[in-house]
Amino acid sequence: MNAIPLPPSSQGLRGLWNTCANTLTRLVSHDLLALATRLAVAAIFFYSGRTKVEGILSITDGTYELFRSEYKLPLVPPEIAAHMATYAEHFFPLLLLLGLFTRLSALALLGMTLTIQLFVYPDAWPTHLSWAALMLYLAGRGAGRLSVDHGLRLA
Repeated sequence: MNAIPLPPSSQGLRGLWNTCANTLTRLVSHDLLALATRLAVAAIFFYSGRTKVEGILSITDGTYELFRSEYKLPLVPPEIAAHMATYAEHFFPLLLLLGLFTRLSALALLGMTLTIQLFVYPDAWPTHLSWAALMLYLAGRGAGRLSVDHGLRLA
């Protein structure tokens, strides 16, 4: 099927629009998007992890209480869940910061996000969806050239 011809002024506007879009595509490369996404996801989870500890990785009494009351998970005792979540919120963001095992790290944090969504804060889906979109981008496209993954030739 042939496209309907547009008046000359519309073709000019469409051409200008497409030129701008193509320029943005070149300027905002996957490498830049991946780096910004890695930093954003890492910050979200790392800062959350830091609220659960004192010093380097000493889990606070308040963290254990949160996992006993507000963050209750089925099948996982609160003491174990507290350790798993706290360590994951430190370890995987550091890997993302480096761009090392990026796809695995993004998937691990996506799993954590889904757990939070389903069992802890089901009404927070807009926030969790925005996090999930970032992690899906990293899982699907990888860390980009500004990463250890690229240096090690990991896809």
